[in-house]
Amino acid sequence: MSLILVTGATGFLGKHLVERLKQAEPDLRLRLLCRGPSLWDQDPGVEVVRGDITSPTDVSKAMEGVTAVYHLAGVVLRNPRDPGLLYRVHVEGTRNVCEAARLHRPERIVVVSSSGTIAVGREPVAYDESSGYKNDIVGEWPYYLSKIFAEKLAYSYVRLWHLPIVVVNPSLLLGPGDDRSSSTGDIALFLEGQIMAFPLGGLNFVDARDAAAGLIAAMRSGEVGERYLFGGPNWTFRELIEAVAKISGRRPPQKQLSLRSSLLGTRLLRGLYPLAGKSYRLDEVSIKMSALFWYCNSEKARCRLGFQTRDPMETLQDTVKDVRRRMGRL
Repeated sequence: MSLILVTGATGFLGKHLVERLKQAEPDLRLRLLCRGPSLWDQDPGVEVVRGDITSPTDVSKAMEGVTAVYHLAGVVLRNPRDPGLLYRVHVEGTRNVCEAARLHRPERIVVVSSSGTIAVGREPVAYDESSGYKNDIVGEWPYYLSKIFAEKLAYSYVRLWHLPIVVVNPSLLLGPGDDRSSSTGDIALFLEGQIMAFPLGGLNFVDARDAAAGLIAAMRSGEVGERYLFGGPNWTFRELIEAVAKISGRRPPQKQLSLRSSLLGTRLLRGLYPLAGKSYRLDEVSIKMSALFWYCNSEKARCRLGFQTRDPMETLQDTVKDVRRRMGRL
């Protein structure tokens, strides 16, 4: 019987992956590497081992006897106070997984990254897997730099040690179950009335449930040393906000500002809100990022893995419902 290791199982995508693995392959044995409590601590069908992705010993112990590995462990922070944390988790964590794999030799490893390492530009162009890394665009943001470094590290282990690694790059994850608001925070900001103008750029988003199904397909059919972009629609931020406004019944913004004006307005509001005992959570990093186009082309994953995505309006409806649940507005 196969034994599958999942890192990052308690995250947004990780939870959907574990539940889908349990449903799709009930005979599968699952082992989860978790730092703290998990939803499956009392589940007799799941083995939960305590450990940290940044500990080589913990990772190696967790990988003993496994057939395959889903490496999802990560930290989603746009404007981190501790950039070193992103490096430790993403780069050193990936190194620990690769070193453990050299010792224990699982048959396949799926490494989950981000579409933002390659699929981002200043113009509305949908990039595919042949695009190079966009260091010149995302270089000021440690999150994406650490993801780029982690990808390069993984590929080096494919070349030097012939590790059977497949890299998957999902776009922005939406849908239900993001209890930490790691990916759906912008939807919450709009519902709270904190997005007061249409951003200039655009994005791609994918339902976390569809991405989870795609990870299983990548494990089964992905080619070693290849990457696969998992994305849904390429929409301007205006299109996204107007769709969420229609679903939620909240009035959308009435204007679109230049990047300079948006940054000045954000700084002003971040100073004024505390005077009223409130917190304005939209920051300059988010403003700069929303002026770019995070468009991607997922045709490779669709053709080679059978990757499929649902109606984006279904995803947004479920996202709004879930965000409102967390906000206490059922």
